[in-house]
Amino acid sequence: MKKNILFPPLINTLACSCRALGLFGLLAVALPSAVYAHRGANNEVDACNILVGHERVHFTAYTPALSNDKEYCQIIPHLGSTNLVFDYEGKGLRNLTVEFEVTKEPEGTRVFYLEPTKIKSGTVNGVVDFSKFGAGNYLAHVAIVHQDKSIDSHIPLSIGLEQEASDNLPIKSLFVVVLIAGVVYLMKRAVGKHAARPSDA
Repeated sequence: MKKNILFPPLINTLACSCRALGLFGLLAVALPSAVYAHRGANNEVDACNILVGHERVHFTAYTPALSNDKEYCQIIPHLGSTNLVFDYEGKGLRNLTVEFEVTKEPEGTRVFYLEPTKIKSGTVNGVVDFSKFGAGNYLAHVAIVHQDKSIDSHIPLSIGLEQEASDNLPIKSLFVVVLIAGVVYLMKRAVGKHAARPSDA
């Protein structure tokens, strides 16, 4: 009488289950990040960068009274006092006259403005209390101004329209429990099928 060997099916089932758990883990980590992924042109590695002529300006927003030192880019979930930071990534703009402006769209209402000036430090800081203007879509403009001409670039901002992504730990934990229960069920099922087969003579 030959004995049924249960290890191969158990190993295959366990391997499949581990792959499923691994895939879930990757999705659980990636999804919150995807929700707040930087949005921008396809040719921009970082959509927080504003291409002004041949130079790049990096935009960052903070809401210290509402989210401590957490950084935001195009999606700012909180509506309140917001620190706006524009950083030159190179030195090309430091000797040029540059203008900064934030407008609420579609009406184009100006909520922040820095007149054309040369920023030798390469960093511009501004504060806007968006609670005075309301949730909505905004544009952050950066323009090189030379005589009567200007090269204007902008980045879209969503202020107070989208909730902040959370880790959703209870939901993730529930999924993990369900997956583990599924693994146990599949293993018991594999054992049951082999036990039900007639033994080979």
